Amino acid sequence: MRIAPLVALLTTSLMTGCMTGGAHTAAAPPAPSPALVKALAGRTPGAPVSCISLTDIRSSRIIDTRTIIYEAGSRRWYVNQPPGGCAGLAPSRALVTSTTTTSLCRGDIIRVIDPPNPMTFGSCGLGEFVPYTK
Repeated sequence: MRIAPLVALLTTSLMTGCMTGGAHTAAAPPAPSPALVKALAGRTPGAPVSCISLTDIRSSRIIDTRTIIYEAGSRRWYVNQPPGGCAGLAPSRALVTSTTTTSLCRGDIIRVIDPPNPMTFGSCGLGEFVPYTK
């Protein structure tokens, strides 16, 4: 029969794939944009946190399609990179946040708008907040 050799070949291929385990490697995170490197110059990253208090946030700034900086005064900033990026983000746009608490947390949804004509450019779920201190 011709089926037996095909089954043996498929079984061997599947077993080899399972045994190697590490054959599939995760993609390396993208390099930070020059704008982000410039913005964070002189700052030291801390351990990521899940939530930040909205009362501490003075302003937010979109750096690129992957990065938002939430400024909590001049000494502490929080960098958020939505998982998978956020195609609507652009430095000329603004963020609209709707929350029922006094915190902004990982998983919260933000809307991206164009301030002059409040056109919505999409929405994104937030990632963890990485504090950077000066």
